[in-house]
Amino acid sequence: MKPGIVVLLLALISVGWSSVFVVDEGELAIVTQFGEYKRSAETPGLYFKTPFVQTVDSMERRIMGSDTPPAEYLSLDKKRLVADPVSRWRIVDPLMYFKTVHDESGAKARLDDIINSELRRELASHNFGDIIGNARDPMMQRVALATRSQTKEFGIEIVDVRIKRADLPREVQESVFARMRAERDRVAKQYRSEGEEEAAKIRADTDKEKTILLAKAYETSQKARGEGDAESTKIYADAYGKDPEFYAFTRSLDTYEKAMGEQSTLVLSTGSDLFQYLSKARGKP
Repeated sequence: MKPGIVVLLLALISVGWSSVFVVDEGELAIVTQFGEYKRSAETPGLYFKTPFVQTVDSMERRIMGSDTPPAEYLSLDKKRLVADPVSRWRIVDPLMYFKTVHDESGAKARLDDIINSELRRELASHNFGDIIGNARDPMMQRVALATRSQTKEFGIEIVDVRIKRADLPREVQESVFARMRAERDRVAKQYRSEGEEEAAKIRADTDKEKTILLAKAYETSQKARGEGDAESTKIYADAYGKDPEFYAFTRSLDTYEKAMGEQSTLVLSTGSDLFQYLSKARGKP
């Protein structure tokens, strides 16, 4: 094959290749000629363009995310907090997008500014407790709505705006934690003090009840002992009244039994009353 024909074929292939472009399902494209907009390609497929003159700029059709760097904000109750919002967005007007922000990095830069501004305004109207509590979702919906109205001029639609984390600055966290620990220590000491006071009161009541019970028991025992002694005295008195001599004799025998054992030795006068019955017994048959 002659060299001229080869060059011609290569030129034709190059021209043909430069005359077409493909738009994938996840892409949008616009065609410009010397920087001037010509048309958009918003559906997937094969398209033609003027070779070497027209330029194709592709952009993402799918939802994209923007992770805004953490920034410091001020709440309504004048508390500083650090928040790092994230947003999801997509391109709805390729021409407007290309004219205003041109590419994804430019779009993220503009979005970060708008989101930070709207988030700062929204957080400044709420207390810190509401921001980290249940009021966060309605707040972020309002931020997304306000941001959405401003990004229309860039050909961008905001899908959602959220906060990954909202917390106190690091230098403030230590002081807050120290105050929390001090407060918990104070509460713990109060509980201990109240517990010790209640324990002392319970012990005092218990000691009082113990003293009362012991006094009542002693009173009952003394009363029973007194009644027993009275009954015993009455029995002795009745026995003595029936036969004084026999009563004296049995009492003396009890005394002999208790006072003298098998190995006991007593030295007493023969006239002692203790042995009167023994001495009388010796004189009788």
